Amino acid sequence: MSESSTIGSTEVAAFLRRNPRFLHDYPDLALGLVVPREEGRATSLASYQLDVLRDKNRELNKRLHELFHNAQENERLTVRTHQLVLALMRARGAAQTLTAMVACLIEDFHTELVRVVLHTAVDGLDGVEWLSVLPRDAAVLAPFAEFFAKGEPLCGRLQEEKLDVLFGARVHEAQSCALLPLGERGMVAIGSLDPNRFYPGMGTLFLRLMGDSLLAALERYDG
Repeated sequence: MSESSTIGSTEVAAFLRRNPRFLHDYPDLALGLVVPREEGRATSLASYQLDVLRDKNRELNKRLHELFHNAQENERLTVRTHQLVLALMRARGAAQTLTAMVACLIEDFHTELVRVVLHTAVDGLDGVEWLSVLPRDAAVLAPFAEFFAKGEPLCGRLQEEKLDVLFGARVHEAQSCALLPLGERGMVAIGSLDPNRFYPGMGTLFLRLMGDSLLAALERYDG
C-alpha cells in the first residue's frame, strides 16, 4: 500500500465518531484496545470491555455447567446400562431374561410403565401384566408397521391407538413413550408420566444399547 493511501489516526478517529456503534459490532477489536486509566470519557470503553468479558464469561460458565451436567447424566446412564447387561447375562432362560429387563427398567431407570410385546409366547410368563403376545400380522399392530420397518428406537408422544395396544387400561398414564425394537421378536415400550421425558430428537444411543442387549440375550435360547 502506498504512503498516500495509508489511513492515519485522524481518519480513524473521524470514522469512529461517525460510527459510534462500530466497536459494538466488532467486540473483538474493542477487547484488544489499550485504554488510558485517567478520568474522562475514555474510561467508558474500559467499562464496555469489562462488560463484554463478563458476558463471555457467563456464556462459557453456562456451557461448562451444561457439559458437566450432561457428563454426569451420561455416566449414570452408562452405569445403569452396564448393570442391565449384567442382569441379562446372569438370567437363565428367556423368561428370566425378560423379567430381569423389566425389573431393571422399573428399579434402576425409574420407569413407571413397561410393556413387552412379543410375536411368540415364552414359557413361564403366562398371565404377567407387562407382557402381550401378538402375531406380527395382528391387525392391532398395523399402526406400528413403520416402526418395525425402520428398526430404530422411537421417542415421543404416541397416538392413542398405539397407546391402547401397549398400555390398555393405563393408557392415560403414558404421557410420553419410548419404543425399543426387538428385531423379529417384537418390541419393548417404556411409558412415563412426564410428557417431556421422551421426545422426538432426543438421543437414543442408550435405548438402542438396551434393546440390542436384550435381543442378544434372548437369542441364546433360540432352538
